Amino acid sequence: MTSSLSAEAFRRHLAEPGLLGFPFTDFEADGRLAGERFQSRVDWMASHRPAALVIAGGAGEYFSLARDERTEVLERAIEARTAGVPMVASAGGATVDAVDAVRTAERLGADGVLLLPPYLAESSQQGIEAHIAAVCAATSLGVIVYGRANCKPGADTLARLCERFPNLVGYKDGLGDMEALWAIRTRLGERLPILNGMPTAEVYACAYGGMGIPSYSSAVFGFLPAYALEFFDAAVQGRLADVERMMREFYVPYGRLRARQPGYAVSLPKAGCALVGRDAGPVRPPLSDPSPEERAALAALIDAVADR
Repeated sequence: MTSSLSAEAFRRHLAEPGLLGFPFTDFEADGRLAGERFQSRVDWMASHRPAALVIAGGAGEYFSLARDERTEVLERAIEARTAGVPMVASAGGATVDAVDAVRTAERLGADGVLLLPPYLAESSQQGIEAHIAAVCAATSLGVIVYGRANCKPGADTLARLCERFPNLVGYKDGLGDMEALWAIRTRLGERLPILNGMPTAEVYACAYGGMGIPSYSSAVFGFLPAYALEFFDAAVQGRLADVERMMREFYVPYGRLRARQPGYAVSLPKAGCALVGRDAGPVRPPLSDPSPEERAALAALIDAVADR
């Protein structure tokens, strides 16, 4: 099976304003992968027409999945592919593992790849550049680099990589360093589309939008897709009164709830799936599920906005 998008077509797609969704990976109560339920989740999320779906990304618990599980969820997602909604694979971990993941993604017919930060190790710019280069060289798919945690490529590093690899097609920023981000944007311009990848990216949408970066990834889309798209439209169209209202009624209290424990950027929206009748099961260690009190607080937020 071949990809439905060339790297250049994927780059052009990323350059258009859009909201990216991240399907949560479904587990049974005992932690086993629930593949059929996951495939149904992908189909449901794609029906709401996001700009793309990223499979087994950070919200999909990439680092808790075994290699064969990542392959299975990607295969199932591609089987459920909806025309016009690119299916983006994930790659991460050690460089050899990331290279293996992008080769598998290309073989299965993914439309692009999100390169997650390498696990644990702190790296120099030289090391980060070599890591990204190895991944880009291993595939013809378009690659988005996720700048977060221990992966902080600078403008010079990204410029050299863009010169060498036409299939480096996007940069997802999860660092929030505006000075560094401006350096990347002014250096690379339209060559490298930038996405807002901050936790609860909606909180940062207007700040990034003011820099000409309207697109972002939304965990809330995974359990409240209509509400997430309503917010996206308000932010892109500059309807600040609607943005302020939705911040007040949902996103600010949701962000405070998310900040209670490390890892709740995944655990909390996954709990939200169960509260809207689309249970994705528990998270796997080292993540932890919200407490009953936190679930109740999340349920109250959802109930206040879910019917709109």
